[in-house]
Amino acid sequence: MLKLYNTLKRKKEEFKPIDEKEVGIYSCGPTVYWYPHVGNMKAYVFADVLKRALLYNGFKVKHVVNVTDVGHLTSDADEGEDKMEKEAKKEGKTAKEIAEFYLKAYLSDIKKLNILPADIYPKATEHIKEQIEIIHTLEKKGYAYRTDDGIYYDTSKFKNYGKLAKLNKEELKAGARVEMREKKHNTDFALWKFSESPGKRQQEWESPWGLGFPGWHIECSAMSMKYLGEHFDIHTGGEDHIPVHHTNEIAQSEAATGKKFVNYWLHSAFLTFKGEKVSKSTGGLYTISDLEGLGYKSLAYRYFVLLTHYRKPLDFSLTNLDAAKTTFERITRKILELKKEHHKGKDSTAKYQKEFEKAINDDLNTPKAVQVFIKALDDFDFDSKKKLALLEKMDEVLGLDVANMKEEKISVPRDIQTLIDAREKLRKEKKWADADVVRERIKEKGFLIKDTPQGPHIEKA
Repeated sequence: MLKLYNTLKRKKEEFKPIDEKEVGIYSCGPTVYWYPHVGNMKAYVFADVLKRALLYNGFKVKHVVNVTDVGHLTSDADEGEDKMEKEAKKEGKTAKEIAEFYLKAYLSDIKKLNILPADIYPKATEHIKEQIEIIHTLEKKGYAYRTDDGIYYDTSKFKNYGKLAKLNKEELKAGARVEMREKKHNTDFALWKFSESPGKRQQEWESPWGLGFPGWHIECSAMSMKYLGEHFDIHTGGEDHIPVHHTNEIAQSEAATGKKFVNYWLHSAFLTFKGEKVSKSTGGLYTISDLEGLGYKSLAYRYFVLLTHYRKPLDFSLTNLDAAKTTFERITRKILELKKEHHKGKDSTAKYQKEFEKAINDDLNTPKAVQVFIKALDDFDFDSKKKLALLEKMDEVLGLDVANMKEEKISVPRDIQTLIDAREKLRKEKKWADADVVRERIKEKGFLIKDTPQGPHIEKA
């Protein structure tokens, strides 16, 4: 029985799909104006574990991840520049070129993290028609009004506005008209923005209300409902989406269709650095490529993420990552040894599998699931062949790519090889102290030696 924490209800609930044949998941994806950073990747790893857990439990999954390539302004208050337009100006490229470049960067990084690709990656710019149709419906139903800068959603007309974030509308007092321009309430949000200087923007479209572009929130309603239907199972995103983006998605979708929008809302907590949320606006910390350049494998970062429950903040530091890297490298070594072993022992599959499934089905408790994985890996009495089969089964959820773990081919520079040969000669002459001095010199140059019956085994330090 899979239980998930539903933000809408603020409690864990047994997962029951709308249709037994297929679970529909919509995940808020990248705004493709810059490289995704490690904070973004925490949320994407979480959505991947959720998807893998559903597949592990025998569900079929249809996963949609949107690509925001227009309409995401630099402020959640419907002010500021469009992030795509701003970056296009900065780099002297078209908005489309910016979008394509950073979408490729995102797809490359999720592949490195062994994140299963979505079934569909719809782009906001390719679904303008669908967005306009929903806005038109909202207008006809009396939920939308016109201001000097766009078409806005009237949140006072939607009875349960703010139910996801538990907002108290009575406490949200409207500000001065000057600050709000012509908005009726400070929670009202843009469905369609007018182009201030027609032709100046790279991305603008004709609409029943004039030349302009869609607001950020409307794209997710339009694309999720197009591919998953007006009522679907699961919507994921970062916890920062709860008070504004996801709250507004619910309001506009349910007002347009008259139906419940989503059954289960799941949110990932922030990656933090020195107590502050990691975000693009504050520099983004590191990208996956940055970490690789510092000597960290992408899957070591995935392992690091798995060690904290997705609903808890994860504090990032290279010291913390180093600890995860060390354990991940140990896991890799033991898996490689296990693949060579033919140790006959007892079959502990049922015991460990039950523990693992209990952890993963308890709201995706990956820290506990990893503990069970390592406990099984370290169980010397466990038959090696059956153990490897079980670890690969567990890895269907963890995504550490156990099946494809293999010895790294290391290119040993000539000077290092000379030191290795010299050390072997000293060892044969039983000059152990001198051999240890050479070992340290080799280590200082970035290589480790492990002595085996077959000879010295070389690893990167």
